[in-house]
Amino acid sequence: MIETNSIVPLILVGPMGAGKSTLGRHLAQLLDRPFFDSDRVIEEKTGADIPWIFDMEGEAGFRRREQDVIDELTREPGIVLATGGGVVVTPKNRTFLHERGCVVYLWTPVEIQLARTRNDKGRPLLQTADPKARLEALFAERDPLYRQVAHHVVSTASGNLKKVADDVLACLDSHPQG
Repeated sequence: MIETNSIVPLILVGPMGAGKSTLGRHLAQLLDRPFFDSDRVIEEKTGADIPWIFDMEGEAGFRRREQDVIDELTREPGIVLATGGGVVVTPKNRTFLHERGCVVYLWTPVEIQLARTRNDKGRPLLQTADPKARLEALFAERDPLYRQVAHHVVSTASGNLKKVADDVLACLDSHPQG
């Protein structure tokens, strides 16, 4: 087990395809911490998948559910949390995340996001004729919000899990207990 700050939650934010869930599971294993993916928690609580929630309740309904889950999860000490790509569009989420954890923005260029999400039908916002244009629009809207909420920014463009994990662990080590 790697010694790091054991109390503050480690929270990963960033666009879809940044690697939040993959990296989060890896970091949780390295740190011997519980791992949560906020989208999976929403699915478990509702008994429905994210595309169904979007279809039935729209994005606004999903965002209400997401805010409740983020409020709950950010109160848990010592977890690793991978958030959904749009978590930062809700102002209360930005407050919960920034004030309650060590937030790392996993920055990823649009071209890499597109390659990583190309065949994923579980991403409602990409079910469009031009996914690249959609990702570019989301990046333009959300990049400033990710930067606002984050304590640290780490690039995942290399795709090297060990290097990115080491960079995130260095961020956690430098984060105060809060």
